[in-house]
Amino acid sequence: MNDALARAESLIDLTPDYPEPGILFRDISPLLADPEALRVACAALVEPFEGRFDIVGGIEARGFLLAGYVAAVAGVGVLPIRKAGKLPKPAAAVSYDLEYGSAAIEAPGVLKPGERVLLLDDVLATGGTLAAAQQLIRDLGAEVVGSAVVLELVDLGGRAVAGDVHTLFTAHESA
Repeated sequence: MNDALARAESLIDLTPDYPEPGILFRDISPLLADPEALRVACAALVEPFEGRFDIVGGIEARGFLLAGYVAAVAGVGVLPIRKAGKLPKPAAAVSYDLEYGSAAIEAPGVLKPGERVLLLDDVLATGGTLAAAQQLIRDLGAEVVGSAVVLELVDLGGRAVAGDVHTLFTAHESA
């Protein structure tokens, strides 16, 4: 890891015992607020996929921020992938299981058939949301060229659900 990426990683704020005892919460907000760290992190997220995507899918909510930045720099558009009920006319929706219950995500009908999508999110935890976003893209007739996240919580096994994911940083869930 180069010095600039190491500095970006050092900006991730750690909050012990949040949201429950034994969990070490990682907040990427300080990384997002630092212009150089944001630039370096976004460049590293995209690097393996340069020239291979037509649009960037950002998963609500911090994925929107990453996708917007990457899309502007790459000269492509953004596909907002929203929590269910946030879009007036979703073109597709996918439900997925959570640890306790289920959730759904939706996307607007802005993709063209065969369009190449790079999916971005902040954290890979259990992988359910990212796997659902990948399915959503396929259901809309487009191709997922890759998925990338800033941070992977390796103890939660998200790769077993979401498949190959490009991650900048890895961490263990508990303190």
